Amino acid sequence: MGGTGGKKKPPKKGDDKPKKPERAPVRNEANNGLSNLRGTIAAARKPGEKDSARSQFFINTVDNRQLDYRGDAPPAMTGFCVFGRVVEGMDVVDKIKAVKTGRKGFHDDVPKDDVVIEKASIAST
Repeated sequence: MGGTGGKKKPPKKGDDKPKKPERAPVRNEANNGLSNLRGTIAAARKPGEKDSARSQFFINTVDNRQLDYRGDAPPAMTGFCVFGRVVEGMDVVDKIKAVKTGRKGFHDDVPKDDVVIEKASIAST
């Protein structure tokens, strides 16, 4: 019987962290009336693919209105969907923003040391 014997495949060059299985992409809902302002949390997606957001997100550390919804076509105009905001701990976000970064694999501006968000919760409005 064939198999890998339980051994993990080595990571690809420039990809030294194991990847979690991805879920199906979600529909872009950037036309929800919310704006990419400082402290908001938005779904990361591929710039040229409107409905490509999966599990990654970013926290806006400055106002980024250029990332707001501006129309349905072309995909670059569809914006990045804001789905939350930091209500406490923006000082921590600013500390994360200040960590040293560099090139890693095919990516620029990657933290030199891992940054781990240990806890996030949903606050009632």
